[in-house]
Order: sequence, then C-alpha cells, then structure tokens
Amino acid sequence: MFIGEYRHTLDDKGRLSIPAKFRASLAGGAVVTRGLDRSLFLYTKEDWEKLTAKIAAMPIGQADTRAFARLMLAGAMEAEIDKSGRINLPEFLRTYASLQKAVVVTGVYDRIEIWDEKSWSEYAARTENDGNNIAERLGGII
Repeated sequence: MFIGEYRHTLDDKGRLSIPAKFRASLAGGAVVTRGLDRSLFLYTKEDWEKLTAKIAAMPIGQADTRAFARLMLAGAMEAEIDKSGRINLPEFLRTYASLQKAVVVTGVYDRIEIWDEKSWSEYAARTENDGNNIAERLGGII
C-alpha cells in the first residue's frame, strides 16, 4: 500500500527520484501513465495488470470506454528504477501533467501519483476546503 506525500525535484533529463519507502514495492516492475486531474499514475506491474484487465472487460462499443482506455493505455510505458532510485519520465508525460522542476509524489493506496507542485497545492487546497461535503456525498465512508 502506498501512502504519504513527498516533495522531489525533476532533474534536467526528466528523471524523478522515487521515495525510498516505495521502491521495494516497485522492484518487480512498474508502469507510468497519464492519470486523472492532470497527474501521472505509477502502478506496480501487478496492479497495472489488474487495471488493464478491468479496462479490457469494459464494453468497447461505448465512447467513454474507448476514451478512457486510450487515456490510460496509449501513453503508458514501463518505468525502470535505476540504481539511484529514479525513473525517467518522457517529455509527453511531463507535458501532460505540466511537470516543472518541483514535483509532489503521493501514495494513493494501489498507485503513486506524480503532480506538479503548484497543481498539487491548488488541488489539495480545494479538496481540503470541501472535505466535509465530499465525505457527506460519499455516505458512510468514515
């Protein structure tokens, strides 16, 4: 399970250091792709296979199914962690997520999210301000 929030910096080659706490879980392989809310999602190989199986089971005749599959699958690529604990994020994914130098890496249970620091701060502020309403709409979550 991935949890927590970590601040890191992209280097000039687009490499991002993965928090040491997350590296062991990713040792068996990882996949990075476009995420929601203009972030990137990083999955273990195992969780990626579970997600792709769910996507494959969705009805291809529906436009939303095709659009979601394209969003998640077309931009996906394997992410290898180098000896320094970094992954390389290709330009098209950095552009999609508007990643600049300062990046926030968050653990969200079965995935890691990678955010531009400014985008994360804005998103987190909106969510925190609306937290009570969100919890109420979700019903008996807590």
